[in-house]
Amino acid sequence: MLGMNVTKVESRIPGFYNLTLAERLGELVRRGAISEADSRILSGAAGLTPEHADHMVENAAGVFALPLGIAMNFVVNGRDVLVPMVIEEPSVVAGASFMARLARAGGGFTAHTTPPEMIGQIQVLDVPDPAAARLAILERQDELLAEVDVIDPVLKHLGGGARRLEVRLVDSSPVGPFLVVHIIYDVRDAMGANAVNTAAERLAPRLQAISGGRAHLRILSNLSDRRLARARCTIRLADLGIEDFSPEQVRDGIVAAWAFAAVDPYRAATHNKGIMNGVDAVVIATGNDWRAVEAGAHAYAARSGRYTSLSTWECSRQGDLVGTLEMPLAVGIVGGSTRVHPAAGACLRLMGIQSANQLAEVIVSVGLAQNLAALRALATEGIQRGHMSLHARQVAIAAGAQGEQIDRLAQQLVQQNSVRIDRAQEILEQWRQT
Repeated sequence: MLGMNVTKVESRIPGFYNLTLAERLGELVRRGAISEADSRILSGAAGLTPEHADHMVENAAGVFALPLGIAMNFVVNGRDVLVPMVIEEPSVVAGASFMARLARAGGGFTAHTTPPEMIGQIQVLDVPDPAAARLAILERQDELLAEVDVIDPVLKHLGGGARRLEVRLVDSSPVGPFLVVHIIYDVRDAMGANAVNTAAERLAPRLQAISGGRAHLRILSNLSDRRLARARCTIRLADLGIEDFSPEQVRDGIVAAWAFAAVDPYRAATHNKGIMNGVDAVVIATGNDWRAVEAGAHAYAARSGRYTSLSTWECSRQGDLVGTLEMPLAVGIVGGSTRVHPAAGACLRLMGIQSANQLAEVIVSVGLAQNLAALRALATEGIQRGHMSLHARQVAIAAGAQGEQIDRLAQQLVQQNSVRIDRAQEILEQWRQT
């Protein structure tokens, strides 16, 4: 698939953080995680060009770069994975990597996915007899699905295609009653928007003829709740202690923090944002549609009628901490930016991804790890301590620090508990005068 690298590469690389950027890329090449060509892509020397961008969006005027970090220590379904993460927020890559290290000691992440089925929606208005039309459509389901299946013979050959129809009646709306027809479509290794939208367009005239109504909207749904990804991990109690907090205090603090998100939508929004810090970073790195994933995740979190946590954390019978995460994950490894953006291809090769489902299993595991990182910080030292120590470097750079000044200034800002750009500028001015 796509020339993916399937070489077994250890995801635990001690001291990786202490290397220079060039040394990190060199180490990945030396270990066989990436090729020399992919090293040039990830370094920016041979990445997305303005010419590439001109073919991707209209009115292109340039390209915009974001940092790409590598999360370490991940073991997903028994396989070591080096995980690329594109994100500008400090502490996310480090947090996910450390939590993956704790999960690694407990066996890593166990993840699985449902079949890659997406939903296409057709809204049918002005139906004379909605109840009768619903039954008529379902009675002709087989012939309607067969008609859709001829659209993409390659996808059909790969095992994908139309699976079933669902029809529901909306009794009351601002425009009156109407029918909603769902076509459930297996898109295999694609994200699936184009295939599903094409199928919905193909069905619309037939649905009009059968129902006597008017097919209006024909569009994919981003609430891809037939395409779920689930991850689970166990953190051994002995590994949970931190400074003045006992392992039991950390475990119980994490469970209590999760319980807050489970019952309060204001907390759940921030809780789930932490999950998406990890999820989005990998989705972006692989050229997938992070807006679609975000929309699906938050809609899924509110599926009961009340917005709540996407994850769960609890104490096992053995006293260990057990976490689970379930969410929709519509991602692909063929089509779209995954083919066009050079760095997206390099990131897929780095992970050795062979299918869209496998990619989703890695992504949901990263989301669970990042969720744990945030909860552990909140339940112990507070979110600001670790976050601000990394944020201080960005503040130092923004204030004008260069070279060795950056780390020195960042350290002083953290020590003074004053990570502000005005204070950074004051310190720099003091240094210039001495």
